[in-house]
Amino acid sequence: MSGGVDSSAAAAMLKGAGHELVGFTMQLWNQRRGLSVGEDGEPLPSRCCSLDDVYDARRVAEDLGFPFYVLNLEREFERDVVAPFVESYLEGETPIPCVACNSRLKFASLDRTALSVGCEKVATGHYARVRFDEATGRYRLLRGLDGRKDQSYFLWELTQDQLSRSLFPLGEMSKAQVRDVARRHKLNVAEKHESQEICFVPDGDYAGFIERYLEAEGREDERPARGEIVDTEGRIVGQHEGVHRYTVGQRRKLGVSRQLPLYVVRVEAENNRVVVGEARELLSSEFTAAVVNWVAFDAPAEPVRADVRVRYRHEEAPAIITPLGVGRVRVRFDEPQRAVTPGQATVFYRGEEVLGGGWIMKESRQ
Repeated sequence: MSGGVDSSAAAAMLKGAGHELVGFTMQLWNQRRGLSVGEDGEPLPSRCCSLDDVYDARRVAEDLGFPFYVLNLEREFERDVVAPFVESYLEGETPIPCVACNSRLKFASLDRTALSVGCEKVATGHYARVRFDEATGRYRLLRGLDGRKDQSYFLWELTQDQLSRSLFPLGEMSKAQVRDVARRHKLNVAEKHESQEICFVPDGDYAGFIERYLEAEGREDERPARGEIVDTEGRIVGQHEGVHRYTVGQRRKLGVSRQLPLYVVRVEAENNRVVVGEARELLSSEFTAAVVNWVAFDAPAEPVRADVRVRYRHEEAPAIITPLGVGRVRVRFDEPQRAVTPGQATVFYRGEEVLGGGWIMKESRQ
């Protein structure tokens, strides 16, 4: 229970269907560290799992009449989500911590806790669906029916064991229907706004967060220094303010002027360089993904045809996925795609089903 309308409505639906519930909220980020601050110098509240969210979740549990507990996972969250987020930016990548948070922290912790207290299933407010396939003996992960809210992209790391105990009551609903459920049950969160930013960076200033994090950890000497902005021919065209401030596809705040718009096409942390180019130079025909998890079937020995998404808001495109062994694949698109970004998750679809996914790797360059 995040304290938002989605998980609260899911709880109300399950309670109404006669299930016995136990509510859990995760305390993930210690806001007292003050790594995101407002203009008044005071710490900004987290956009997810804040103290207010914990209060809202507890009140929903009280209103619906089931026990509620708070799990303190601050140490695990920093180790498994925040620290890798910082390291990824320092390496010139653009991470998406919500995937790691869902699979490696939330579901893993909830699954263990649920089993320890005798629960049979773990339910969340995700817009996704799980179905058991009798023919294959596997659990299938499917898109949520509301394409605008579908969150299957964030769940591709879930294992068959985790999927076997997962319930997604909102998978066949729209956001409007979910709010109606909350209103009918008179839940205090029925009109609550959604979070859009990464929860531990509520002001959206990722670079500022990284700098403050390094300072808090006594690692000021690791703060990325100024360096060169070069074009794809290697010509110096400007100066950057630290590689952690740039991401593939970025156009604004480059401080470089050309007749045609320029975009970041590559971040070379190892050379302390940002490479820029025209829009056509953002196109990529192929990339390598690592730490691949196959959901629909075991790791294939032969190439797989699928529709591939390279970021959450990307419209997936047809491609051939060729296994490389040791959890890696090579993805080749039928048509080049824009701004394929190292550090982002790539997810493989066939129709409404998630086949699997992986993490986009940086390409080695001589």
